[in-house]
Amino acid sequence: MKKDTLLAHAGRAPEKYQGMVNTPVFRTSTVLFPTLEDYEHRGDDQFAGVRYGRYGTPTTQALEEAVAQLEGGHRAVALPSGLAAIVAAIGAFVKTGGHILVADTVYSPTRHFCDARLKPNGVEVEYYDPLIGAGIAKLIRPSTRAVFCESPGSLTFEVQDIPVIGDAAHARGIAVLADNTWGTPYFFPAFARGVDVSIHSATKYIVGHADAMVGLIVANEKHWARVRQTVADYGYSVSPDDCYLALRGFRTLGVRLTHQMQSAIKVANWLKSRPEVKRVIYPALEGDPGHTIWKRDFSGAAALFSFVMNGASDEQVSAFVNALELFGIGSSWGGYESLVVVARAEQHRTATKWNPGGPTIRLHIGLEDSDDLIADLEQAFAQAKQAG
Repeated sequence: MKKDTLLAHAGRAPEKYQGMVNTPVFRTSTVLFPTLEDYEHRGDDQFAGVRYGRYGTPTTQALEEAVAQLEGGHRAVALPSGLAAIVAAIGAFVKTGGHILVADTVYSPTRHFCDARLKPNGVEVEYYDPLIGAGIAKLIRPSTRAVFCESPGSLTFEVQDIPVIGDAAHARGIAVLADNTWGTPYFFPAFARGVDVSIHSATKYIVGHADAMVGLIVANEKHWARVRQTVADYGYSVSPDDCYLALRGFRTLGVRLTHQMQSAIKVANWLKSRPEVKRVIYPALEGDPGHTIWKRDFSGAAALFSFVMNGASDEQVSAFVNALELFGIGSSWGGYESLVVVARAEQHRTATKWNPGGPTIRLHIGLEDSDDLIADLEQAFAQAKQAG
């Protein structure tokens, strides 16, 4: 089945639930077994079926099945947040004395976890230039246990050559982990591109309505058991109500992503024409440094990108952001609403430097009319000019 058909049908079994189109919300802790023998052998087929609420209910499993099927992975596991998914995925591979390679442009809480939790516990964390490509082979050590990618990179959207990185890592028996939240299972087929473990903040595009916190890890068959056991060992469990909301968002993922991408491209091209803008950073645009690899490896683009303001002072940046009426100031993205933050990427780099020549503004383009968003940006630029 093609992607849009999978979105409508994966993870559904109406015949099991009296014809209900959507898998109902199952809330439970205790699961009863008919005999002592059934109870004592409940773990023989590890993580199959429903055995205890912490391991998931039919609602949880419906979401996991749907996402794994769309992305082309072996199986998936749901967690209570995107960061929980990142922590558990990394924890499945690295231990004291191990070494992990992490893209210098990762989501800042990923970096914080590496610095605050891995390093003090004897894990060597090495940040690498996301544009390193095949050069990653030179950084792999005998103690390397994983390469962590995020493409495009948080805030500044560098596109990694994941197939080449994957080839280099796999030649040494090293697993490739990737935060695929921007690409989603819809736009980036992680497993076909050489990823072993794909990680999602489903809070964003999969939920899609800014009303639930969910993380997902999808793994290939080789690494599935260790990932799933690590999630169980950490005690992570996600609400079935939140999984239900994620499944609801999953069904409309394709139409939302496509519409928001079209709007984002229109807004980004308009920004390119403005004198207040030094440059727009969006791989979907021709001329962007990451466009060639993006076009090769992705089938679309998230509606999240940045632009650099041209010679704006701090006062002008504040005036611009505060004047926006349709863009909310807040964390996250991937919902129906447009958002804006100032991306201070220079604070989160060690292997590379970020010096774009002006303040960096990150936008998420929601489901509003793109002409209204452009008008809002235009009046905000006028307010910023007056502040100068």
